[in-house]
Amino acid sequence: MTFREVHVFEIREVLRLWLRGEGLRSIERFSSVDRKTVRRYLEAAGACGVVRDEGEAQITDELIGQICEQVRPHRPDGHGLAWEVIKANNDQLKTWLVGEKLTVKKAHELLERRGIIVPERTLHRYALEVLGVSRANRRTTVRVADGEPGAELQVDFGKMGLMPDPATGRQRVCWALIFTACYSRHCYVWLSFRQTTEVVISGFEAAWGFFGGVFKVVVPENVPRNIFAVLWPIALCGRWRRCPPMTRTFGHHPPHNDQSDESHSSRVSSDCQTGRARGPTEEPGGSVFRSASIFALVLISA
Repeated sequence: MTFREVHVFEIREVLRLWLRGEGLRSIERFSSVDRKTVRRYLEAAGACGVVRDEGEAQITDELIGQICEQVRPHRPDGHGLAWEVIKANNDQLKTWLVGEKLTVKKAHELLERRGIIVPERTLHRYALEVLGVSRANRRTTVRVADGEPGAELQVDFGKMGLMPDPATGRQRVCWALIFTACYSRHCYVWLSFRQTTEVVISGFEAAWGFFGGVFKVVVPENVPRNIFAVLWPIALCGRWRRCPPMTRTFGHHPPHNDQSDESHSSRVSSDCQTGRARGPTEEPGGSVFRSASIFALVLISA
């Protein structure tokens, strides 16, 4: 079995739960750390002078360092014996991975043929941290422009699960309307029990107050299609003729597994809502649609 490193925040959480009176099984359940590992760290904490009745003020960075030194004395640099074995074959690995451009998996197989057995995951980490070789580094990627602050905002509905509704006193599904600024990744969450036009408008107004202004572009993700059809009519950007009948009549929705012409046109309606072109044969106008969408949202919010 490969070594699973216990992070500092996990050690701190184990000590905090123990000082609050939790048992080994409860600590294992709450912290996701194995019970035997929990016992080792608690024994080391006791050897360092931690007393269960003196509270959480005993947990300091110095104490965590002393506990780690006792539990992991054979890992002074944070790496185990497998790392040292790989380090001893650094020149050969550099020839294989850097010179001959072999994959890490192939290098792992070649090491096994020489009788050197190490975890493949540890070899991947060594190749990335020491040799700078990884699968991602060998690919040609296209850098995405971050944009300007306050330019784009992503909007997405997420299912939170069952929560008590104060109005009805029953458990209901709670939805989170999540607003994420594309540049700073700051988020605002608006909770509701329904996905209606009124809820979306209220969420947007609250988000504008939280961010201190209105974003130029809104990128909707998992928001019900009929809501955006009401908020931002397709006719605003001149793409009405390319949308299927289901977009014009909000009361009719085809079955999920419908294989008719309307099922194929759902992709077209998605393009109309987001304003994103999917191919060279499609009509331009995404930026115009986004501008019209923001203009319509400002009018509705006003």
